[in-house]
Amino acid sequence: MAIIVPFEALRPAAQYARQVASRPYDVLNTREAKQEAQGNPYSFLHITKPEIDLPEGTDPYAEEVYLKARENLQAFVQRNVLFRESKACYYIYQLVMNGRSQTGLVCASSVKDYENDVIKKHEFTRPEKENDRIQHIRISGAQTGNVFLAYRDVAELNELVARWKAEKNPIYDFTADDGVQHTIWIVNDDASIKSITALFKKQVPHTYIADGHHRAASAARVKTTLGKLAPRGAGYFLTTLFPASELQILDYNRLVQDLHGLTPAGLLQKLEEDFTVEEAGEMPVRPEQPHVFGMFLDGRWYRLTAREGHFDAHDPIGVLDVSILSRLVLEKHLGIHDQRTDKRIDFVGGIRGLGELQQRVESGEMAVAFSLYPVSMEQLFAIADSGQVMPPKSTWFEPKLRDGLLTHLIADPS
Repeated sequence: MAIIVPFEALRPAAQYARQVASRPYDVLNTREAKQEAQGNPYSFLHITKPEIDLPEGTDPYAEEVYLKARENLQAFVQRNVLFRESKACYYIYQLVMNGRSQTGLVCASSVKDYENDVIKKHEFTRPEKENDRIQHIRISGAQTGNVFLAYRDVAELNELVARWKAEKNPIYDFTADDGVQHTIWIVNDDASIKSITALFKKQVPHTYIADGHHRAASAARVKTTLGKLAPRGAGYFLTTLFPASELQILDYNRLVQDLHGLTPAGLLQKLEEDFTVEEAGEMPVRPEQPHVFGMFLDGRWYRLTAREGHFDAHDPIGVLDVSILSRLVLEKHLGIHDQRTDKRIDFVGGIRGLGELQQRVESGEMAVAFSLYPVSMEQLFAIADSGQVMPPKSTWFEPKLRDGLLTHLIADPS
């Protein structure tokens, strides 16, 4: 059963919360982070993307970058921008985007649960991204990136969270520049804390990583690396747990740099072996059902429909659209056999829209783009329960939790 504990969050003074809160480090490159933090000395990007405060061209994986993260974190504490909670608490985090709300519980989850598969995974991680966060956690002494976990609904937990939201005032409530509203309540009543911990231990057999496989893997490896020297805090990592009914998975699309020696006409001809190919002209193709794909190639959009019998409809992995695309297009025709390490492929979350896919192909940066129908929550649970893994970057969740509002420390930041 799932073990969660309250924690003494490092968090911003209320007057700084909106300025501190930043988009997750892994949805921004260095240039975008620098632009977003410009003119805002309180942005948490100074801690999660500290290369923005170093000379242009600094290797973002250099040790000096992680040392700068620690220096900036300490400065935020010394300037009273951030403070540490006086007792271990839970936090309720509500996000509202386009009129739709979702609410989760922020807590510390057990590294042992991660290692013992109580926390279920559905993806492999990319080594360079994992190593980056290991260094960041180890040197800064802080888990700044939240791991987004899902679980099957428990009515009593849902009622407790709803009642707390209705009866208590939030500690933070603001709308970010992207229009997403972030509201956080602190659960600091001992009886409620005890009740939440017990409910998870009794009624939640597993939690599932929805977003943050690299952050979870990094936290576990930090504990292993430190061994007997690991502080107590390293046995847990920062998580926000959402009941499945609150969540919606968006599409996660693909871009490929070249056609692996094929011409556009040659690729279209080969795709007809496994797909019905229809030209869609200038209108972007957003798939409205499984096994249909959009493709932008040579200035045109196409609709690809996988032919029946060309994939295994009874295989929980093989039936996924990300698997069909991987096997019948990326591997078969474009020579991409390991999406975790191949530099020729890139991934774009559905929140960015199909226009970005088209723009990056038209610019010449990429040769072809594919839009996909999203995975369902039940598919995610079924695959994780079976012990199998999806192809990398199969799910995109939106809205994103903001970095900086609640940080889990494994060492004293002062």
